[in-house]
Amino acid sequence: MKDLDAMKKYLAEFIGTFVLVLFACGTAAVVGASSQTGTGYLLVALAFGLVIVAMAYSIGNVSGCHINPAVSLAVLINGKMSVTDFIGYVIAQCLGAVAGAGVLAMFVGRASGLGTNALYNGSIWKSLLIEIILTFVFVIAVLGVTSKPSYSSVAGLVIGLSLTLVHILGISFTGTSVNPARSFGPAILVGGEPLKSLWVFIVAPLIGGALAAYVYKFLADDKN
Repeated sequence: MKDLDAMKKYLAEFIGTFVLVLFACGTAAVVGASSQTGTGYLLVALAFGLVIVAMAYSIGNVSGCHINPAVSLAVLINGKMSVTDFIGYVIAQCLGAVAGAGVLAMFVGRASGLGTNALYNGSIWKSLLIEIILTFVFVIAVLGVTSKPSYSSVAGLVIGLSLTLVHILGISFTGTSVNPARSFGPAILVGGEPLKSLWVFIVAPLIGGALAAYVYKFLADDKN
């Protein structure tokens, strides 16, 4: 029974990340995400946020709707999940992202870029810093709004809006990752430069997520 419950959680994370990549990265691939295009820029930011809202209220009661290894790492650090579940979540998230990117590629072709991320002005260090900051803000919002059961009715909306917020700033810099799985799926299929710089969009969100976990833990413990 315990194994079945774990598989349900992993399947939920697979589905959630699949939907995130297909719909949100798909929006970026279809309408473009240049800050010069205005409407398209905002549509992409909203697409990422709206997917989180939709998934939070559909699979959130099953897996918590992390659909992001950086979020899962923060939850692990805060002692809210086991190492085994963390590994299972990350594998499911990455597989879901690849599957989502695969379906998207069938629709729009790999030449569309599939919503891949890119280094800001070719700078590894600037891109790392940007992604660390963006992920920190997003993950600390996740930890805060999920810290009390009384917030559960609005948690999905707050998390979705928080993801929209970081995309509104971050798209013009790196395309906004804040999620290693979301970057992994499209980059694996597109290859080339997105694949070469993929490590930045894996490492930076994980650092940002870990920092958010430790900072939030300190703030919460101090309050108590």
